[in-house]
Amino acid sequence: MSCLPDSQTELAQDYVLQGAKSDTLIIFAHGAGANMHHEFMVNMSDQLVTAGFQVYRFNFLYMQANMQDGKRRPPDRAPKLLHHFEQVLIDVGHKIEQGLIAPKRIVLMGKSMGGRMSAILTSKQHSFVSSQAQDIAAHISAVICLGYPFIPLKGGEPRLAPIQTNPLPILIVQGERDKFGGREQIPAWTLTEKTQLCWMSDGDHSLQPRKSSGYTLAGNMQLAINSISQFIASNG
Repeated sequence: MSCLPDSQTELAQDYVLQGAKSDTLIIFAHGAGANMHHEFMVNMSDQLVTAGFQVYRFNFLYMQANMQDGKRRPPDRAPKLLHHFEQVLIDVGHKIEQGLIAPKRIVLMGKSMGGRMSAILTSKQHSFVSSQAQDIAAHISAVICLGYPFIPLKGGEPRLAPIQTNPLPILIVQGERDKFGGREQIPAWTLTEKTQLCWMSDGDHSLQPRKSSGYTLAGNMQLAINSISQFIASNG
């Protein structure tokens, strides 16, 4: 149960705090089309908890509405998503005060759109509305993007600014066949020295390889968990 004021309770009402207290809290944001209860999100969270992390998953407001009435809404625009993300940070602050979590570091992680919002929130592009959220954001030590949506499917310039203007270490876990930016495209773009790429063998946007490739989703997920654990350990 959230201890946010009534005006903010709705913003953070849909979350799952999973795992025992850990030095590292991972705040995990979903992608545009699937909520925090999607198999990918649950599987990744379960494996992160097994690896020793505490995980806070949440749904953005449009996804909360989708689940309430069964209608399928498109994602809100970035400013509204980022406003909600700030409310999530405030909620995390309240949970620290309550003693439910006691992290020495906070890591933002997101699937696709959630990773992009995580990168924007911590980049120089973002100006915090809430000073409370900004105080919590000061404890964010790194960002992890699972399938970063570099290029919109309809085409356009790659979304590099959230990465290029970000002072934090960033890990991008990307499928080699990702339609939003794959192994043939990304090496041509300028990222930052603090940005690491971990390629998922024959993986698509959800890291899923083709059966004919000889690779498996389970194998790619394990590689992702190992890479995430090493990345957090080296950027703590």
